Amino acid sequence: MLPTELAACFAGKRVLITGGLGFIGSHLAARLVELGAEVCPIDFLDSRYGGNLFNIEGIKDRAQVVIADIRDQLLMERLVTGRDMLFNLAGQISHLGSIEDPCTDLEINCTSVLSILEICRLHNPAIKIVYSSSRQIYGRPLYLPVDENHPMEPVDFNGISKMAGGWYHILYNRVYGMHTTSLRMTNVYGPHMWVRDGRLSFIGLWFRQLVEGQELHIFGDGQQVRDFNYVDDVVDALLLAAANPAANGQVYNLGGDEPMRLLDLARLMVEVNGSGSYRLVDFPAERKAIDIGDYYGDYTKLRTQLGWQPSVPLREGIARTLAFYRQNAGHYW
Repeated sequence: MLPTELAACFAGKRVLITGGLGFIGSHLAARLVELGAEVCPIDFLDSRYGGNLFNIEGIKDRAQVVIADIRDQLLMERLVTGRDMLFNLAGQISHLGSIEDPCTDLEINCTSVLSILEICRLHNPAIKIVYSSSRQIYGRPLYLPVDENHPMEPVDFNGISKMAGGWYHILYNRVYGMHTTSLRMTNVYGPHMWVRDGRLSFIGLWFRQLVEGQELHIFGDGQQVRDFNYVDDVVDALLLAAANPAANGQVYNLGGDEPMRLLDLARLMVEVNGSGSYRLVDFPAERKAIDIGDYYGDYTKLRTQLGWQPSVPLREGIARTLAFYRQNAGHYW
C-alpha cells in the first residue's frame, strides 16, 4: 500500500492506542499523527512496562494523551465510544516478570484484554482492532522458520497469556463478526525501547551497555538464532493490518530477513558502535528454564496478503538506535 493510500485510510480517523506511550505505541502514534489521524494514546506510565512521556515529545501537542489504567472499565467505555480504530498494544511483556508474578500477568494480558473486547462489542462493535501478540506463544520451535500453523506450546506464563489474548481477539471476529487482527511479533528493537536492564529485552540492555562502554554478556554458547524487526517496520505492519479488510479475523507472523546467532549479533553491534566487547557467560537458571533455543519467523502470509516485508536492514537499524540513545540517554536511564 502506497503512502498516499495509507494517508487516505487514516486521515481524520479517531484512533485509540493502548500502551501508547510505550516503545511501539509511541512510534505508531507519531506515524498516525503524520497521516492525519486523531490519536489518543492511553498509558498507565508504570515504570515496569516501559511507558515514557518523552517518547511522544514530538507530537505531545497533537495527540490526546490519557494517563490511566486500561483496567478502568468506565474510562475505557468512554474512550472506545466513537473510535474508528483501536491498536491494543498494552501488556505485560516480561517473561521473567510473568514467572515472578503470574497473576498480574494474567490480569493485564487476559482479563483486561477480554474486558476491552467486551466493551467494544457492547459500545462500538464496528471498531477495527489490531492486537500485538508475540512469538513466545510458540515455545521451543519444532521447525524453522516458524509459520502460523506451528503448534503453540509456551514455555512461560507470558507466552500463555499472549496466546490467550490473541485468540480472544480472533474469537470475537468469528463469534460476533468484529473486525480484529492479531500480529505475532518477534524481537522488535529501535529508539524508545526499554534499556534500563534486560527484563523486557536483552538487546535493549545491549544498546545501553554499548553506549556506556560496558561489556556485553551473551548467555550460553551464543549459538541461539533470532530474527529482529526495526520498530518502523513493525509500525508498517500494524497500519497495513488496520487498513486492509482482508486482515479481519487473521493472525500474522512478523519476521526478519537476517536471522542471526546472538554471538554474531554482538559482534555486529560492537562493529557498528565502533568499540565494545562481549563475553560468553553461563545461563542464569531462571532464564535457562524459559529459553526457546533457535527462532525465526515465516512472514509469507503477511507478505502475500498485506504486502508487508521488513525494509530496514539490521546494520542500519542498529546504527539508528545507537545514535538515538547517545543523544537521549538521560531520558531512558
